[in-house]
Amino acid sequence: MEQKIPRQVKSGQQQAAKLRPTAVTADRSRRELLIEWNDGHQSRFPFAGLRAVCPCVECRGGHAHMGQPPDVEKVRDTPNNGVTLEKIEAMGSYALQFVWSDGHYTGIYTWDYLRQADPALA
Repeated sequence: MEQKIPRQVKSGQQQAAKLRPTAVTADRSRRELLIEWNDGHQSRFPFAGLRAVCPCVECRGGHAHMGQPPDVEKVRDTPNNGVTLEKIEAMGSYALQFVWSDGHYTGIYTWDYLRQADPALA
């Protein structure tokens, strides 16, 4: 089952200045999140990898570790541990929040964070 999050693509200078998704798809059969960006790049993230780099304060180990870039190796190399993506919620026009099968839901993944987490760009 796939879940698509519609994204509004803005035209003009604002779009050119910032990388933003044009489509977000949760492919639950493959356990991957797919993001198409306004520069034509497509990102693929394994669910387990995204869960492993949750940007919330609890998962990061405290406020001192907030704002650091994601560990791309964790995104790429975390084995499928059975975690599934239950729900995706858009957080305004800047981020996504995921509800994971382990009950965790407090991480807010900004577009910039997701782009930095893309193993294909490492």
